Amino acid sequence: MVESLKNIVGEKMLRLAWLIPYVFAVPVIAADWPQWRGPEGQGHAPTAVDLPVQWSVGSVEGISTNRGNICWRTELPGRAWSSAMIDGETLWLTTAIENESAQEGPPQPGEKKHQPRSVAKSVTFRALALDARDGQIREDIELFSVNNPQPTHVLNSFASPSPVLGTDRLYCQFGDYGTACVDTKKASVVWHNRSQRLNHENGPGSTPVLWRDLLIFHCDGSDVQYVVALDTNTGDEVWRTERSGEMNDNPEMKKAYGTPLVTSVGGRDVMLSPGSNWLYGYDPETGKELWKVSYGFLGFSIVARPVVADDVVYFSTSFMKTELLAMQLGPKVNSKPKILWRYKRSVPRMPSPVLVDDSVYLFGDKGIATCLDRHTGEARWTGRLGGGFSSSPLFADGKIYVGNHEGEMFVIQPGDALNILAKNEFDEAIMASPAAIGDSLYVRTDKAMYRIKKAGF
Repeated sequence: MVESLKNIVGEKMLRLAWLIPYVFAVPVIAADWPQWRGPEGQGHAPTAVDLPVQWSVGSVEGISTNRGNICWRTELPGRAWSSAMIDGETLWLTTAIENESAQEGPPQPGEKKHQPRSVAKSVTFRALALDARDGQIREDIELFSVNNPQPTHVLNSFASPSPVLGTDRLYCQFGDYGTACVDTKKASVVWHNRSQRLNHENGPGSTPVLWRDLLIFHCDGSDVQYVVALDTNTGDEVWRTERSGEMNDNPEMKKAYGTPLVTSVGGRDVMLSPGSNWLYGYDPETGKELWKVSYGFLGFSIVARPVVADDVVYFSTSFMKTELLAMQLGPKVNSKPKILWRYKRSVPRMPSPVLVDDSVYLFGDKGIATCLDRHTGEARWTGRLGGGFSSSPLFADGKIYVGNHEGEMFVIQPGDALNILAKNEFDEAIMASPAAIGDSLYVRTDKAMYRIKKAGF
């Protein structure tokens, strides 16, 4: 039987399987890359094999080239930091077309100091379908248009939340601006829902998650904070749960942009939901709060998605006093988790962590890479990569791929020391998290979508 498996997936794939000792509870959706950070939402690419380590973008022009392991490059309309979803030979992406966009000027005398933000007269939200074989845009679907949208932070976009794929459906959520469902076979909009209102202040960021026939996402604004579930068939609201934990009096410190993760505790599904100052556990079917754990008035504008291994959840508290926390889940679904350890040095505020074997790998916003023992929280090594990081790392084909604002993508060999196998330059900012399927790496920059694979395609 082992020999048969080798013939199907290759010896390297078998070795990779041993590097992922985690059990994920959520059923895998029938798509190759159905959600942000992969099939299990943890930053792992389980089918990736024989990926290139080095490539050269150079002066790539057009949508197809055989130069330097770049299979194709496709210029994308609009501006968006959302990641690509992949179903067979189709890539699905979202984007936002801004009309009369400009950066907000300095505050007037007597006004509150604000973050550097972009404003637009109107924004049109769209879904794009690209052919994975040649990169051609096959579908360009308008979802809805919004006049006078809220400003968004210059490091954010109007279309930062990634979509999620279900069976013949693409679900696109843009925070206050609305939610849309697309029939991927007919390339048409099935339903809209614009009843979830909140004040982002710095733009949308929370990516939805699919659980059975529910689309679940966070609505953590400066004015309201809740979690909501929509019926995937109709778009109707099924449940809504208000955040119950005490927060800072400052409205800006009530915001969060986190993405939930569903895992199993005691044989039942629990949705892990990071918000300002608290990690919550909810019943994904009803929205009932099962427990909450305070990590102190430390975190707001939560961005990173949690990761889980052996009933321990690891997550970043994001802004203010940034920490990485490890919490022991269970043994029962309603058991309050216990904080095992905290780590405080160069913890990323925006990039999510990634787990490989018994290590947690972190890539800080200011370019510091860290490897921690996931059992103790002790640092095994730290090293400087340089640049600014917002994109979350990807573990694929036994290596970690991570990109920065300067357009550099590092390929790192996991282990007891920082081992940079390659630094590849796009000359385009990398804000979205990459994906990998089979022998191909998919990277979205601020200008284009790339398919990267070894020459000979």
